[in-house]
Amino acid sequence: MKTVDLVKWLATAIQLVGYGLTGLNIVPWNVFFFFAGIILWFLVGVMWKDRAIMVVHVGAFLSLGFGYLNA
Repeated sequence: MKTVDLVKWLATAIQLVGYGLTGLNIVPWNVFFFFAGIILWFLVGVMWKDRAIMVVHVGAFLSLGFGYLNA
């Protein structure tokens, strides 16, 4: 398995944990998992040289970050 595939599946698993924690209202751990998943998915975009993946995850990072700081 390629490194990018490992990072992709790890990021997916972490994001799913974040969704589960959100559903259980376990705050702020859900946000921390989302940040980790977002960063890993951004790295996947870098490895694939896919700017769309990078842009969407920068946007997600900024949105989540501003929301977390304003909560």
